[in-house]
Amino acid sequence: MAHHTAKHGYSSLAERLNRFPLGAPPSESLYKILSILMSEEEAGLIAQLPIKPFRAETAADIWKVSVTEARNQLDALCDRALLLDIIENGQMTYVLPPPMAGFFEFSMMRTRGDIDQALLGQLYYQYLNVEEDFIKNLFVNGETQLGRVFVNESMLSEDNNLYVLDYERATEVIKTASHIGVSMCYCRHKMEHAGTACDAPMDICMTFNNVGSSLIRHGYARQIDVSECMDLLDQAYDHNLVQFGENSKTEVSFICNCCGCCCEAMIAARKFGIMNPVHTSYFLPEIDADKCTGCGKCAELCPVEAMMMVSANDPQKPKKKLAKLDERICLGCAVCLRGCKVDALKLNTREKRVITPETGVHKVVMMAVERGGLEHLIFDNRALFSHRAMAAIIGAILKMPPIKRWMATEQVKSRYLYRLIQEKK
Repeated sequence: MAHHTAKHGYSSLAERLNRFPLGAPPSESLYKILSILMSEEEAGLIAQLPIKPFRAETAADIWKVSVTEARNQLDALCDRALLLDIIENGQMTYVLPPPMAGFFEFSMMRTRGDIDQALLGQLYYQYLNVEEDFIKNLFVNGETQLGRVFVNESMLSEDNNLYVLDYERATEVIKTASHIGVSMCYCRHKMEHAGTACDAPMDICMTFNNVGSSLIRHGYARQIDVSECMDLLDQAYDHNLVQFGENSKTEVSFICNCCGCCCEAMIAARKFGIMNPVHTSYFLPEIDADKCTGCGKCAELCPVEAMMMVSANDPQKPKKKLAKLDERICLGCAVCLRGCKVDALKLNTREKRVITPETGVHKVVMMAVERGGLEHLIFDNRALFSHRAMAAIIGAILKMPPIKRWMATEQVKSRYLYRLIQEKK
């Protein structure tokens, strides 16, 4: 079916995706992306599924088919990474992944012959890098963000190490993961089709735990052990890549190893840096002006242009430069330290530790509250809301600061939620 006529199923799914806290604003480019990834009939089926995790029985009831038929359809969608399947307590649960840190990336995490990845890469570039509505919604429209930066651990001093909590270490995520997968970097693969990819390593995208398990099971990630993943992390350090991972303390599902030129998060950080579209690490580099030679290597390495070179104002050496840091947009990744050969940079802690959501549910609820979509998360009429899911969302709301709890109550106008929040005070 031609792109311009294949709209009904795709428009229904686009509307559905836009109910995620991260959102996916409908556009002609999005319809074309969806038409490459799936048939219109499949889009219509996916559009009916709950945002929350669900069982095959739920899909069967929604689709009005047998459980066997529903399971076969769900498994076929998982085989193309349009859904994720998660095994918990011996039972299979299915999840519709969000567009970003979800099926957008999954579609480019291996080379495939069943879809036109060159056209898909160009459409992703149009939708994400040219149109910008999606990226602004994802990275700018709230305080709680999708991802956070992990500091380059090889650059930490003994003093620095005293201030790094376990969940702030990429190495700890790797060591404690139940499953580890490695895939092709979506961002660089996309940019390769746009003709602008850099020469950073491609097979270095890390997925963990339930998400990693599903991608491994369906051939979108290669299962690796802790030792190989640590080697890949060292390789990322050697190529001055930034570790950008899921913004939660537990059950982190991904760590991307990002370059400044291809990565969506780093591009957003440059475009919208003052709005803090990426959660930083707890560290900031400090410049020793007496040691700085003005070589410019730190500024060259900075992926978000937070480090710059300015005049040293030295009358004896009018051309001499010094490094200067814009703390408002610095990620705290410590990549700049790797380039300094004269020990003119060191890491200090920020005045306040960056707040990291406790869990993935906590992160999603915070994002929904800030972006005005909490009611979609709670009152999802595609399936009955389970007590377990409701408890998880209510628990996440009760962990929020008072103003955020009030915002949540205002969005859902729930007497039950209001009473719980009143009891929390």
